[in-house]
Amino acid sequence: MAANQEEQEQEQEQRRRLLAVASRFPLPSGCRFSYGTAGFRADGATMAPAVCRAGILAALRSVKLAGAAVGIVITASHNPVSDNGVKIADPDGGMMAQHWEPFADALANAPDPDALLQLVLQFCKDEGIPLGSQHTAQVLLGRDTRPTGAYLLDAALQGINAIVGACAIDMGILTTPQLHWMVRSKNKGVRASESDYFMQLIGSFRRMLELVPKDKIGGEEKLIVDGANGIGGVKLEQIKAELSGLDINVRNSGKEGEGILNHMCGADFVQKERVTPHGFSSEDVGVRCASLDGDADRLVYFRLPSASDNRVDLVDGDKILSLFALFIREQLDIVNNNGGQANKSLSARLGIVQTAYANGASTQFLKSLGLEVAFTPTGVKYLHKRALDYDIGIYFEANGHGTVVFSEDLISQLESLSNELASQAPTGSAQHHAVMRLLATSQLINQAVGDALSGLLLVEAILQYKGWSFQNWCELYCDLPSRQLKVKVKDRSVIVTTDAETKVSQPSGLQELIDMETANYTHGRCFVRPSGTEDVVRVYAEASTQVEADSLAKSVAHHVERILG
Repeated sequence: MAANQEEQEQEQEQRRRLLAVASRFPLPSGCRFSYGTAGFRADGATMAPAVCRAGILAALRSVKLAGAAVGIVITASHNPVSDNGVKIADPDGGMMAQHWEPFADALANAPDPDALLQLVLQFCKDEGIPLGSQHTAQVLLGRDTRPTGAYLLDAALQGINAIVGACAIDMGILTTPQLHWMVRSKNKGVRASESDYFMQLIGSFRRMLELVPKDKIGGEEKLIVDGANGIGGVKLEQIKAELSGLDINVRNSGKEGEGILNHMCGADFVQKERVTPHGFSSEDVGVRCASLDGDADRLVYFRLPSASDNRVDLVDGDKILSLFALFIREQLDIVNNNGGQANKSLSARLGIVQTAYANGASTQFLKSLGLEVAFTPTGVKYLHKRALDYDIGIYFEANGHGTVVFSEDLISQLESLSNELASQAPTGSAQHHAVMRLLATSQLINQAVGDALSGLLLVEAILQYKGWSFQNWCELYCDLPSRQLKVKVKDRSVIVTTDAETKVSQPSGLQELIDMETANYTHGRCFVRPSGTEDVVRVYAEASTQVEADSLAKSVAHHVERILG
């Protein structure tokens, strides 16, 4: 009887907390939130109700998953400084499971406290989530440097604490990938603090440099990094002194008075505009440069080739992926073909995952190496999931977001093989060094999510290993000229795509028109897809010259406009 009464009291307490927190953060009139790949995102001043409800959501997710740690990151990534956002990391460090997104939308848009309470109670009943009991939840929180961050952190904490038994742990001001890494590490039962993250990055980078062939070892490599005036620049400043072999100069580092977050700087700006960011000048001609975005989950490289203007040679996510693929493939070949003797010591399936937006020249290059290339719809959640099908999966979007994932089984194989080879040749054979490079790569890269800091260090380690300049890297292949256009339509849902968004199945007849236009151009390729956020249809075209790519995009856009306008 006493136990039953206690349960009723806890249930009443749970109802009271949810009603109270919903009353404290009423939904602004005219606001509608939608949970997508970027989570919830809007003007920072309007975000508190959505962030509070994301706190409730994250705590419920943790209860559902038997108390496993879940993450909340408060950031708007590469958006302007006045914006902010919130997204949830699942226990594996990846994005929140997609089938929870409709509940996230409904929760964020619940019009009043009673509606919110009924929504939560019904969802918990449907999902079998025990509410108001002794079941625990733990949520790790991180935020970037935006001025609205502290205020929104408080809203998230109040949302988490509205779930009985939930524990919120503020991990501080972090890059988005750091928080994802911490969630993944905590659930794997390993140390998960920021200093542990830095130790893993610095230690594995040092191991990679120790394994550079003696004939390739040069002096310190000079690198200028555009930190987007965000958290990535701040963190890189903290660790750069410990990165031996690399002379890093951080610009747009987030210091007071240096500039505004993401304004005329950052990976998104450089990749789209193809010009130098704020803070760079003609004195930087020929120097290797990298650019992070505001929360450091995107990375691109660039070089200023001439002092006469500010246009840059760009290395985007496609070419970063190609460098990683080339290096990993090379190490696997050394392991399995040591000294010319066919010796399958390691059974590993290496797969590359791209979207239709990947430049056709990069796909052709990867296929010419004999690599398996798979395609998914646009969005990191699709890319990451597909990459997990391989022993080693590599994915990147052209915008510079991507990573490498290693299966647990392959890591075990590599560790066993490393021990076996060490006992045979204490000084280390070429085969053993290749195994150690693969193990160091698995530690250096952030396997939870795209991470500009870990990606940058892996790029630098590989360039040193190969003895390559920026020019050598650029020459892997030449990008095909491309053009992207947007066509405003009444209803974007009329367009239905198939084959990883490369073909249109509805409306009938449109794909035939696209094929007809594409056939007129050498190396022509074109696809259309509905936007995920607005009533527009996006058109992407490639051809052998910029004039032809522009012409193809324009012709197809005209057909879309005529049929759907």
